[in-house]
Amino acid sequence: MKLTRVLVFLLLISSSVSYGQNKEYFIEKTDQSINLDGVMDEEVWLNAQVLTDFIQQFPLDSVPASTQTEVRLTYDDKNIYFCAKMYNKEKDRKYVTPSLRRDYRGSTNDVITFVIDTYQDNTNAFIFGVNPWGVLREGIISGGGNDFSNSWDNKWQGNAETYDGYWIAEGKIPFKTIRYKENSKAWNINFYRLDSETGQSTTLTPIPRNYSITSLAFMSELLWDSPLKKPGPNISLIPYASTNLTRDYEDPSQMKSLSNLNVGGDAKIALTSSLNLDLTFNPDFSQVEVDEQVTNLNRFELFFPEKRQFFLENADLFSSFGHPLYARTFFSRRIGIARDTIKDINVQNKILYGARLSGKLDNNWRVGLLNMQTEKNESIFLPSNNYTVGVVQRKIFGRSNIGAMFTNKQSFDAANNSNDHTGDNYNRVMALEYNIASSDNKWIGKWVYQKSWDNDKQPGEAAHSGWVAYNSKTWEWDWAHTWTGDNFNAEMGFTPRQGFFRINPKIGYNFFPTSGKINRQKLSLSNETFWVNNQNSDFNLTLSNNISFKNTSGLELTMSQDYTYLLSDFDPTNTDGLELQAYSDYTYNSIEIEYTSDFRKKVSFMVNGSAGEYFNGDRFNLGANINMRFQPYASIRLNADYNKILMPSPFTSADIWLIGPRFDLTFTKSFFLASFLQFNSQSENFNVNTRLQWRFKPVSDLFIVYTDNYATEDATGRFSFQEKNRALVVKMT
Repeated sequence: MKLTRVLVFLLLISSSVSYGQNKEYFIEKTDQSINLDGVMDEEVWLNAQVLTDFIQQFPLDSVPASTQTEVRLTYDDKNIYFCAKMYNKEKDRKYVTPSLRRDYRGSTNDVITFVIDTYQDNTNAFIFGVNPWGVLREGIISGGGNDFSNSWDNKWQGNAETYDGYWIAEGKIPFKTIRYKENSKAWNINFYRLDSETGQSTTLTPIPRNYSITSLAFMSELLWDSPLKKPGPNISLIPYASTNLTRDYEDPSQMKSLSNLNVGGDAKIALTSSLNLDLTFNPDFSQVEVDEQVTNLNRFELFFPEKRQFFLENADLFSSFGHPLYARTFFSRRIGIARDTIKDINVQNKILYGARLSGKLDNNWRVGLLNMQTEKNESIFLPSNNYTVGVVQRKIFGRSNIGAMFTNKQSFDAANNSNDHTGDNYNRVMALEYNIASSDNKWIGKWVYQKSWDNDKQPGEAAHSGWVAYNSKTWEWDWAHTWTGDNFNAEMGFTPRQGFFRINPKIGYNFFPTSGKINRQKLSLSNETFWVNNQNSDFNLTLSNNISFKNTSGLELTMSQDYTYLLSDFDPTNTDGLELQAYSDYTYNSIEIEYTSDFRKKVSFMVNGSAGEYFNGDRFNLGANINMRFQPYASIRLNADYNKILMPSPFTSADIWLIGPRFDLTFTKSFFLASFLQFNSQSENFNVNTRLQWRFKPVSDLFIVYTDNYATEDATGRFSFQEKNRALVVKMT
C-alpha cells in the first residue's frame, strides 16, 4: 500500500507543471557560402532573425545581461550555422581561457555555447561552444541537464575574431554529427555565455540560478522554414595502428623490453538520422588520459568515470540504471579490465571486438544494445567473457521516462581448466526503472528495481533504490534509500557493498542577498545511515554552510558526526597496519573548511582543511589545488592532499601524501603536450604520464604516450625510487 502511494505521488509530480519554454525563433535556409572567419560580412547574417535580450543566470537571474549577446542562425542542405556577437564593457579587454586545447571546461572561461535538443524531450541535448581564440568544445547533456560530458568527440567547425568592444564566433555543425528525427519541424535550443569581464553567466532563455546553466527544462523553440530531410549516408571509419615498448622490472620473466604492433579500428554507421551503430575491432585505449588518484580511507571500492570514446555516445542510456554509487546495473569500465588475483591488482583484459547500437526510434522511444568479447588470459586463469547489454526507454509525460535493462556476462571456456570458471559461468541482471522530472525542474527522482541471477545455484537476489528531490529558489530537500540483498551480484555493474539498507535524507535553505558581496548562501543538513542485518553499521550527520560570492569565489563550512560499526577487521589508514577488530564501534566528530578563489585570475586556488576524531584516533587533513595560466599556451596545476592520522598504540599512525602536478602545453589548436605526475604514499607509487597529441584532421590524431611507475619505498620502508614498469606507446587514428 505504501509503495502504491509513493508511485502515485511520483506520477503526479512528473506531469504537474508546464514547460519552461517561452520563446520562438525562426530559421531560414540559405544557398550562400559562409566563410567561418569570425567576420559577419555575409548577406545572410544581415537578413537573419536576431536572437538577443540575454538574461543573467549568475550572479542574479531574471535581470538583463550587462553585456549583451546577439545570435543569428541559418542552414543549408548539410549544415546548421550560427553567428554570435558578444559585446564587452571595455574596448580593449583580456579574455580568459585555460589553453588552446579543445573541450575545455570551467565556469570562468569566456565562451558562447549552443545547446540543441533535437527531439524536444527536455532530457538530452548536444552542446557546441567557441571561445574568443576560436577553440572549440562539444559535449552531451543528459538527465535533463544534471549530467554533462565533454568526452564526446565529433566533427564540426568554428572560428572567432576579437574586435574593440566585442568578439564574434561562427560555427558550422553538420546534420550528420547530431541525431534528429527526419521531417523535424522544430527543435529546442538555448544559448549561454560565460563572460569573465563581468563574472556573469547569461542565457537566451531564462534559467533560475538555483539550477544548472545546462538545465534542459528551460528552452526556446527553433522553427524550421521547411521540414528537415534525412542527412544522407553517414559512415565513419576510424582505423588505428599502434606500437608499444614495455618493460616490467618486477617480473623477472619480463625484464627484457617487449614490443608489439596492434592494428584495429572503429566504425560509426548511422542506420537512421537518429540511430547509430558503433563497431570496434581489437580496440586500443592507450591514449586515454590516466585517472587522477585519490587517497582512499574507505572500506570499499572507489568509482572512476568512463573516458573511452567508444562507450560515450548515449552513455546515459546504459549507465543511468540503478544507484550510481551503490547499486549501478551496468558500469562500462568492467569491460576490458580484470582482476589479477595472484598479484591482487587490476590488469588490462584485451577486447577482441564489440558492437553498440544506440539512439532513438522516435520522439518517445530510445534503445540500446551492446555486445563485446574479451580475450582469455591463461596467466591469471581468466576465461574469455562475453558481455551483453540490452536497454529500452520510453518517455512519458513531459520529461519523465520508464525503462528496462538486461545484462549478461558469460564465459564459454575455462582458462587452464580452472575450477573457478565452468563452461557456462554467467551473471545476469534485470532492471526496471522510472525516472521522474517535472517540466519546471522542481521535482526530480528515480525508482528502480533490480534482480540478479548466477549459475552457482544461489537463489536470485534483488535490489531497489528510490530517490526524490524538490528544488525551489529557497528550499531544497531530498529523500533517497537503497536496499540490496545479501546475494545481489551485478558483475557488470558497480556494487561496492551488498546486503544493506541505506537512507539519505537532506534539507537545505537558500538565501539570496540583494546587495553586498554574497550571491548565495545555503544552509543544509544531511544524514546517511546504513543497516546490515538490522544492525546500524554507518551513520553520518552533516551540517554545512555554503557561500557563493559575486566574484565567483566560494566558502564552505562543514560539521560532521560519524558512527561506524565494523563488520570485519579494518585498517583505518589503508596502509597494511594493525587492524581494528570486527564488531567494534566508533563515534567521531570533525569540522572542515574549504575556500575557492576567483578562477578568473591567472593564479587561482582551492584550499581545504579538516580536523577531528577518526575511529579511536584523530585525523588532520590539508588539501590544495593551485592553477597558474600562461594563456593561451600553457597552464600548470598542482593538486596536493595531506592526511595525518594519529592512532593510539599499538595501532599504526600514518602520514599520507598525494601530490599531482600537471603541465599542459598547447602550442597550437591542434598540437598539445600534457604531462601528469602523481606521487601517492598510500600506494607507495610515483607515476609519470606524458601525452603528445597532434590532431592533423578532425577526429584524426597522432599520440605519443610515455608512462613510468616507481616504487617509493624499499624493503626496509625507507624512501627510495625503484623502477616498477615503463611503457612507450605510439598510436595513430
